[in-house]
Amino acid sequence: MARVLIVDDESDIRQAVAEVLAEEGHQVVSAGDGEEALAQIRAFHPELVLLDLMMPVMNGWEFRAAQKGDPDISAIPVVILSAMGREGAIDADGYIQKPFDLEMLLSAVRRHAVSAPPPAAQNA
Repeated sequence: MARVLIVDDESDIRQAVAEVLAEEGHQVVSAGDGEEALAQIRAFHPELVLLDLMMPVMNGWEFRAAQKGDPDISAIPVVILSAMGREGAIDADGYIQKPFDLEMLLSAVRRHAVSAPPPAAQNA
C-alpha cells in the first residue's frame, strides 16, 4: 500500500483521514502546516501528499512552490483537499473539495499514489 502525507491544520481532519487510510493498509504521517510537511516529506518519502491550502505558518501554495523547487521531492504527487473552490486551486495532480466523500478520497489515493521505494532503498 502507499505511504501518504496528510497536511492540514485541522487536527480532526488529519486524524479522520489518517484512520480511514490506515484501515485501508496505507502508511500515514501528518503535518499541521506546510513547514512541518516539508520536514515530513523529506523524512517519510511519501508516494502521495494530501494538501490543504489554508494553513498558518506555511500555506499550501507556499508548500507547493517549495516542493516544486526541490528536485528530490518535486515529483511526489499532490492532491488538494480544500474547502476553497477550484479558483483557489494550484498546480496539483488532483483536487477534492471539503467536505468530501470517503470513497472519493480513497479513489484519489489509489489513482495518484505512485508505488516506489524511498530514495535510500533505490540507491542500495
